[in-house]
Amino acid sequence: MAFVDEIYDSAHRRHPLVEEFLVLVKYRDLVAQFVSSSIKTRYKRSLLGVVWTLLNPLLTMIVLTVVFSNVFRFSVEDYPVYVLSGLIMWSFFSSTTNGAMQGMLLSGGLLQRIYVPKSVFAVSAAGTGLVNLGLSLIPLFGITLLLGVRITPAVLVMPAAVLLMALFALGIGLALTTVAVYFADMLPVYEVILTIWMYATPIIYPPEILPPQWAWLLKINPMYHLVNIFRRPLFEGVVPGTMEWAFAALSALLAFLLGGLIFTARSNEYAYRV
Repeated sequence: MAFVDEIYDSAHRRHPLVEEFLVLVKYRDLVAQFVSSSIKTRYKRSLLGVVWTLLNPLLTMIVLTVVFSNVFRFSVEDYPVYVLSGLIMWSFFSSTTNGAMQGMLLSGGLLQRIYVPKSVFAVSAAGTGLVNLGLSLIPLFGITLLLGVRITPAVLVMPAAVLLMALFALGIGLALTTVAVYFADMLPVYEVILTIWMYATPIIYPPEILPPQWAWLLKINPMYHLVNIFRRPLFEGVVPGTMEWAFAALSALLAFLLGGLIFTARSNEYAYRV
């Protein structure tokens, strides 16, 4: 019987992004373990535990409703639903991108001792964010029902909006992680960028209050479209238009692919840098 040895040819390696994905699938149990550990660590010593995940967006919503309804005096019908849906999506994006960077920077000892896919920290951050987002949907739909907002079949497209936001956040998180490995100051700098980006996105205010000469900024802001395709099915009871979905999907896929390419380009160096 003849045996044919498997020959490894370095000239015919898969693209690093493809290799990273395949290894990540192989280590999917590790991802699940990281997500579980992160959730348990977050709530283990918390007095309110999971309840805080429900209360936090509600308290923020109450404060913003009082401030914007009475101080700034603009009127948005069912404003609590409007602001809460936007805050939930923004919180998911913020926590995922920050978690991706922090996970890598705190993992130096682990990376030097054993082999794990470098992207496991970013993917775990996205998984943890999805769990928290799922919990946040409870007060969102509760407030919606309490205010008497009609829930239509349009809400069935909301999971697709969450998926696109997850791809976008993961791509941005991977790109930021690469920068943070080489420049630790990226973490505080990114906090400033996040603040500016949030106020440039109609999360807590309606887009109509922007001066006409600034309206073009919304069209090129991917977060505006990604938040809208999640918010409108619940807040307005309609499915966003094709162009809005197309822009959101294009933004998510480009961010995911570019972030993955940037991340895998030098992933072999990360263990020696963090």
